[in-house]
Amino acid sequence: MELTLERIEQKVGAQTHLYPLDLRLVPRAVTVLLGATQAGKTTLMRVMAGLDKPHAGRVLADGADVTGVPVRERNVAMVYQQFINYPSMTVADNIASPLKLRGEGNIAQRVQELAAKLHIEPFLQRLPAELSGGQQQRVALARALAKKAPLMLLDEPLVNLDYKLREELREELTQLFAAGESTVVYATTEPTEALLLGGYTAVMDAGELLQYGPTAEVFRRPKSIRVARAFSDPPMNLMPASAASIGVTLAAGVNLSVPLPAAAGGALTIGVRASALRVQQRPGDVALPGTVELAEISGSDTFVHAATSVGEVVAQLTGVHQFELGSSITLYLHPAQVYVFDANGDLLVAPEAH
Repeated sequence: MELTLERIEQKVGAQTHLYPLDLRLVPRAVTVLLGATQAGKTTLMRVMAGLDKPHAGRVLADGADVTGVPVRERNVAMVYQQFINYPSMTVADNIASPLKLRGEGNIAQRVQELAAKLHIEPFLQRLPAELSGGQQQRVALARALAKKAPLMLLDEPLVNLDYKLREELREELTQLFAAGESTVVYATTEPTEALLLGGYTAVMDAGELLQYGPTAEVFRRPKSIRVARAFSDPPMNLMPASAASIGVTLAAGVNLSVPLPAAAGGALTIGVRASALRVQQRPGDVALPGTVELAEISGSDTFVHAATSVGEVVAQLTGVHQFELGSSITLYLHPAQVYVFDANGDLLVAPEAH
């Protein structure tokens, strides 16, 4: 399905939930809606599905205006954070229900295939209440996949699962989407999830669509500080700076040799991803001396919060490192790894892709 949104706006009373936006989804691809809680992701998905009619604008499906056409009259599959299964039906019957509605043949074989892909074969004769949360969510996903809807909407479907299950299902879904014919919209608050799913990403914030494009491109070249904040985990380090003859100057006279556009001037903001900061110096690096305020170990990485001469920063260091609180630390940064934003928060310079 080719889904196009034209000047979609959504209001509830005096509150604006979606500001006017245009979005044309790439057909038969995965589009990730990325944004914090209350960014407008669910509101937008409900409009896409036909659950809600927009306050203004049009929804086009394959060129036909379906604005206001209710969901029951449209071929859409949707999976929510809270999985929804038929409690009185077995897992097999839950998965088979959309196949029976379409009058398909070989239903048992199709159910087996989907159950195998989502690793729920041993539970086909059980009721949903006899399954764990993760298993129930797999059933809901299998039923949505069985529907073979041209538009599949997934609203943070893995958010309530534990870390290991999320990792497993995310990988399985990526493979299933790649082999499918549906246009998939997947909402998440996690930048890492967007990167893992690939495809395309639409970044949302406070009811506004900020940027849409190939996921890797949006990540590498966020068009504004707002996009950079939304598409960084941990959040991008932001530091005030000013244009100088050598590039940019930060607080405490720290200079970075960054090629600026000819028109750049006045107040600037430097953006540095946490992964670009290091404790080992490399050729061309600039030193940022500071003090350790907090050190957290998460998985195979260590996140160091430090107060430096250019402001408070977070560094993401590969491996497990031990740091004493209050101890001295020197972080290193290469000028080629910084982002530069102008006084309006718009991107001027981004690191070259490697």
